[in-house]
Amino acid sequence: MRFAKKEAGYILGLYRIFQFHTMDYSQAQDLMKLQQEASRIKEKLSNTHIEAEYEGVVVTVNGEMYVVSAAIEDETLLAADRKADLEARFTQAANKGIKKAQEVAAEEMRTMMGGMGMNLPGMTQ
Repeated sequence: MRFAKKEAGYILGLYRIFQFHTMDYSQAQDLMKLQQEASRIKEKLSNTHIEAEYEGVVVTVNGEMYVVSAAIEDETLLAADRKADLEARFTQAANKGIKKAQEVAAEEMRTMMGGMGMNLPGMTQ
């Protein structure tokens, strides 16, 4: 009798796990669409370049928030005694570029989620 109770509990536990982890065909299709759309957006963001300028320093960031390039338009910043000023301007330009990249990525995600009928709280403007 003890063995039967343990066995029944084990089988019930497996059934619950199986029930929790199974999904119907439409759910699997939706998940696949979501994964494909996420890959498409990741590719688009990696090819999206955003420029940010701060007082003579221009930083280009891609949509994945990687600094792609930096340019110093104000050549007076290259003087040895202006090193700290150049560093501060570069930091400001990089932060500005990353913030813009985050906004672009968020907009892409809002568009994707809305297109899939998944308007989640906090994802709308």
